[in-house]
Amino acid sequence: MDSIKNQKSKQFNKMSGWDQGNVYVSGGGGISGSRALNDQSTNSSVDIQTKFLQFIREWKNQDNSFIYRDQLSQRYNLEQYYLEVNLDHLDQFDSNLSYQVLNKPNEVIPLFENAAKLAVKQMKFKIELKDINDIQVVFVNSQDSTSIRSLKSNHIAKLIKISGIVVSASRTQPRPVLLVAKCRVCGHQLNINVSPGITLNPLPAICDEGQNKGLQCGNSPYHILSDRSKFVNQQLLKLQESPDTIPTGEMPRHIQLSLDRYLVEKVTPGTRISVLGVFGIYTGANVGKKREVAGSATIRTAYIRALGITSDTDKGGRYTVFFTPKEEDQFRKFSKRPDLYQIMADSIAPSIYGHKDIKKAITCQLFGGSSKKLPDRMKLRGDINLLLLGDPGTAKSQLLKFVEKVAPISVYTSGKGSSAAGLTASVIREPSTGEFYLEGGAMVVADGGVVCIDEFDKMDVNDRVAIHEAMEQQTISIAKAGITTILNSRTSVLAAANPVYGRYDDMKSAGDNIDFQATILSRFDLIFVVRDPRIKERDQSIANHVIGIHMSGTSGNSSNELDINFLKKYISFCRSRCSPRLSDDAIEALKNHYVSIRATVRQKQDEDGQVSAIPITIRQLEAIVRISESLAKMSLSTTATNQHVMEAIRLFTISTYDAITTNNAVGEQITPQLLQEVVNAENILKKRIPIGSKVGIRNLTSQLNGQLSPFAIRKALDILVKREEFDYVLQGKAVIRKN
Repeated sequence: MDSIKNQKSKQFNKMSGWDQGNVYVSGGGGISGSRALNDQSTNSSVDIQTKFLQFIREWKNQDNSFIYRDQLSQRYNLEQYYLEVNLDHLDQFDSNLSYQVLNKPNEVIPLFENAAKLAVKQMKFKIELKDINDIQVVFVNSQDSTSIRSLKSNHIAKLIKISGIVVSASRTQPRPVLLVAKCRVCGHQLNINVSPGITLNPLPAICDEGQNKGLQCGNSPYHILSDRSKFVNQQLLKLQESPDTIPTGEMPRHIQLSLDRYLVEKVTPGTRISVLGVFGIYTGANVGKKREVAGSATIRTAYIRALGITSDTDKGGRYTVFFTPKEEDQFRKFSKRPDLYQIMADSIAPSIYGHKDIKKAITCQLFGGSSKKLPDRMKLRGDINLLLLGDPGTAKSQLLKFVEKVAPISVYTSGKGSSAAGLTASVIREPSTGEFYLEGGAMVVADGGVVCIDEFDKMDVNDRVAIHEAMEQQTISIAKAGITTILNSRTSVLAAANPVYGRYDDMKSAGDNIDFQATILSRFDLIFVVRDPRIKERDQSIANHVIGIHMSGTSGNSSNELDINFLKKYISFCRSRCSPRLSDDAIEALKNHYVSIRATVRQKQDEDGQVSAIPITIRQLEAIVRISESLAKMSLSTTATNQHVMEAIRLFTISTYDAITTNNAVGEQITPQLLQEVVNAENILKKRIPIGSKVGIRNLTSQLNGQLSPFAIRKALDILVKREEFDYVLQGKAVIRKN
């Protein structure tokens, strides 16, 4: 009888996941004291298991329904052997029981699972207890998450909740629960209960039975009988801190997750999750190789054994946020304002002067269009991609930084410091196991949000090509090291770049200034060419605005500004509650506009004799559709009307279309006075330069400095070259008059 109790005690200690030494009780007489302690522990375990069984059978919700009893019965009939328990309900039922789960999960959760098996036995009288499948208990609760960097030694063996982004996932592999081992020499069989989580080889190093018989079985004589052992599925994930929670200048922290049974294959890299699990430690693979470092032999690697996972992004890749009824009423009332569109645009980077149309386009990007899934399983993206291309010092990077702060999910990166693997995904080899697994890059981490790529033109051409699929199909296909899979990258791209020569060259067309392939340009819905014109009145206004910010510390336009937290929540609310579609009038207007702009661009190409750098394809028609839907979503409207389409066409016309058809840009207006100055410059240049002579452009500009502005000279030369009266030589540094 004593041996049976001692065996139960050993099994219970193994279930707890911690090494238990011998227990000595002073003044109790050795063995009798130990037996009394074991009896007390066994009785306590029986009481806890009885309370868990009572909770499963008797807990009722507000509708007087036995939710856990019904859930257990339904899922068991469907061969789904798990029970999802809300810890808030357990706390209301018995606060002491909830305290035991939070502080001693390794000891009491096996009792909870045994209670679930007993509950199935009581509901199904014809089934023997040994024939009932093991039930996994999965937990959820409403408590706030703890950051990964705040986990310390006092959290070990406690139930904790953390949140982050899954950056890599291993393959699902079998993990032993019960091992049946056999000695190769004496044939002795041994049953070993393996504790959950990440464990090392549990096989004994020597055979005690062989030593008792006088046999020399040697070291590590046991081998596993896999057909008699019991296994469950296990998967390892790497969880990384969310980018918005990482302090400035700090490297992102990550931690390993161990999932088993019905929690495996639930999430993919790029998914934001909240994990409820047991914080544990195990011996790392490289600890034994670092014994020369003082204390390294005692260092353990931390991990979390997941007991429940909640995804923070839905199947559409959107970040799910819960709103109170008061917030919902506030948002719906705000969406009815007639000046909503202007207020939203004024709230985008209010400290930056001007760029009103760019801010309106960024507002549309933050809300996004409606993604669609066709009957043939083809998907149409709803995310809007923007490219800001122009002179340095025009606040492009500041706009990207603001979007990173206000978007619900965002990642900021620089083109020079980003590789193809860093933006998409990479295949990593685990040093301890030698297994290959995927680790998602910036576009996978930002799934459901915005990726801000600064210095887009500084990226390597091969790295830039890697994001073609991610921008249009919104997937990343991987075929490396035997891994063939597809990751989701349902994200918008906001890119900033400089022209070929650093500054926009008036002497050259838009195609010569934009050093991008047509394949990447066609994937941007709107392309803004941002200029820094030298206009005295505009420079004075910008100077006053910047000095005012430095003096007062505010943008000076606080009446129309929204609080950044309110703006962030309102964007999440609209994205999660509204998915507009086009009206009949809007569809007709879109078709007519697309046909007309195709004809205009074709005519211009015939006149100039060269192909446009930015092609007009069906993607540009879809871009206007997405912008129209985002304008409707902004006001929580289910239908995109003709008015929304007209505004979308206006944004497209002043950005992408103007960059194709004219050499003008945002911020530069050709006035009648400037146009007359260009005409005068043509006549002066014809008189100044004889036929057949070659003149340097820099010398010509310095000679005519008192008569003409450099802008008028370069514009006039550009016009004369197009008429084939002049010709550029020496890469645009000199001209020669032909006739």
